[in-house]
Amino acid sequence: MPRNLTTLAFAAAALALSLTAVSASAQDGIVIYNAQHESLAEEWAAAFTKETGIPVTLRHGGDMEMANQIVQEGAASPADVFLTENSPAMALVESANGFAPLAAETLRQVNEAYRPKSGNWTGIAARSTVFAYDKTKLSEADLPKSMLDLAEPSWKGRWAASPTGADFQAIVAALVELKGAETATDWLKAMKENSVAYKGNSRAMKAVNAGEIEGAVIYHYYYFSDQAKTGENSKNVALHYFRNQDPGAFVSVSGGGVLAATKKPAEAQAFLKWVTGPGGQAVLRDGTSFEYAVGEGAASNPALVPLSELDAPRVDPSSLDNNAVTDMMTAGIL
Repeated sequence: MPRNLTTLAFAAAALALSLTAVSASAQDGIVIYNAQHESLAEEWAAAFTKETGIPVTLRHGGDMEMANQIVQEGAASPADVFLTENSPAMALVESANGFAPLAAETLRQVNEAYRPKSGNWTGIAARSTVFAYDKTKLSEADLPKSMLDLAEPSWKGRWAASPTGADFQAIVAALVELKGAETATDWLKAMKENSVAYKGNSRAMKAVNAGEIEGAVIYHYYYFSDQAKTGENSKNVALHYFRNQDPGAFVSVSGGGVLAATKKPAEAQAFLKWVTGPGGQAVLRDGTSFEYAVGEGAASNPALVPLSELDAPRVDPSSLDNNAVTDMMTAGIL
């Protein structure tokens, strides 16, 4: 065979092998440890697979449950990607060097306010802290000006929260970061006296709606999700946004990261690039999760108060320390 034809034959064979390898890798797919809402993760996964041909296997669990599992599994973890509802779980995995650095083009797709400075993971969605209140009992003039005001004796027995959930623990972690451990401890002690505990934000909102309690500290999307259905659990509820960079205006970042243990780095990186890009962020805009889009220039669901109007405090999501909150709970404060 002439030399040039031989060279072409070798090149063609090499290309065929390369395409076969990519195809085989795509067929194997990626495993995602998912602590985000199952329906949102499934919608992301299905759309990503449809666009790229890369299969996705989702394994669902709680934020800190899955974070601790990843840390324990270490290099033997079968997971390629980790998704969370709140960022303290991401910070835990990052502190154990569990993430591979994200591609620069992926990071550039996300507003810098919603990703850590380290670049080891990124925000994929966000949710705002709100005070859900019974609008048949309270007027705007009656509402607390700050989340810290809920520690006042006048609020004793009038408000609720779900203190053992990852959502509320992220809010407390932000309070520690913004105001210090001493202020957070004092507020939690007052909360123990003043508030009524419910299991889950949905249950707390239902209690407000039923007139059991006047208000509750929750995330915004529980209200919008119920309103988009029947509204039966939120018809008497309105949302109060604290704004003014108050701890009660904290915006919690849902995170996504590629695990250092992944055997499929290209496919795992591709998933996070897609989720933070136009396709993944459009799922937030058009779907029923009612979480905020965090991509540069990405629009959120039009029913939501725009992120730019929340006047939220600036918090580096990788700085939130769930261990500090856990220690407070262990000490009997919560």
